[in-house]
Amino acid sequence: MAKEGRRSTPASTQREDHFRGVIAVTGATGFVGRHLTRMLVKNGYQVRALTRSTSKARNVFPTSDLNGKAIILVSGTMSDPDKLNTLVKGCDACIHLVGIIRETKGQTFESVHVDGTRAIINACKDRDSKFRYIHMSALGVGPSPRAGYRDTKHRAEQIVKGSGLRWTIVRPGLIHGHDGEFTQQAVGWVRGKEAPYLFLPYFSRWKQDGFGFEPPTVAPIFVDDVARVFVESIGNERAIGHVYEISGSQRVEFPEMLRIYAKQITPEPKSKPAIGVPWRVAVAQAKLAKMVGLGGLLPFDEGMATMGARDSVADNTDVERDFGFTPAGFEESLSTYAERL
Repeated sequence: MAKEGRRSTPASTQREDHFRGVIAVTGATGFVGRHLTRMLVKNGYQVRALTRSTSKARNVFPTSDLNGKAIILVSGTMSDPDKLNTLVKGCDACIHLVGIIRETKGQTFESVHVDGTRAIINACKDRDSKFRYIHMSALGVGPSPRAGYRDTKHRAEQIVKGSGLRWTIVRPGLIHGHDGEFTQQAVGWVRGKEAPYLFLPYFSRWKQDGFGFEPPTVAPIFVDDVARVFVESIGNERAIGHVYEISGSQRVEFPEMLRIYAKQITPEPKSKPAIGVPWRVAVAQAKLAKMVGLGGLLPFDEGMATMGARDSVADNTDVERDFGFTPAGFEESLSTYAERL
């Protein structure tokens, strides 16, 4: 860690002298969290990982890293202030990744995104009012009564910006990787093993210019490129107080992205038509299903349909300037793991 990024408070007794620094991570066993944690360890950091299930974490992370104390597990949840204080005690920075894309009976967007962010921010402020804090948000967040995910992610950002901490916010677009939920779903579609089986689905929108519907444009971002921005933000003074939007360097229409998945996996599946569902129709379906208690049967909710018709692309100029790399294109990065799908 760069000298200017270190804090003066003594580290915990669990810290080993040979580590570059100690980083607290929430959501470490999630999709992005797994890749980030491994990258932090590879770059010489010790990771303090908050986990709801230590057994799951032991299945996710190498035994050598756990036994060698490169990864220290802290059992707890975002609703337990004492555990969060334990998590950040003696750390040099905190990376907050916890989020959900869909509500369940036990977790709401409000409780996870807003209350959870407020709780970890308070723990960091108790540690040091100028503590280094890096926050996972999402491309396209903003006030939105229709899309709870988008709205609560936006409000979480406001908490971060008003915290007084030395913060950085990262807003990735559509993230892909071999163990990512979306990639697994997309591969299921193209192989005909996941509903709707006979065609490739996407949310469409009415054309701004002209007549008819069109698909959104996406620039999928490789999970390792997302992790790299988080890791390189830690000791980067230019990143403090900055919001980074990031997507891949290859822009394609959503149906073409699905066809690229089909071309790269083995064996290549039979071609299927791509059919767009107008997002307003999908929203109405989600509302009706929720009203009759069957919302969980649909693979999307109202907010996912609303956001799914939006473009997911970013101008990576700030990322390229401050971190010195250009995010990989979709086909290029997909080719590195396609054989694992």
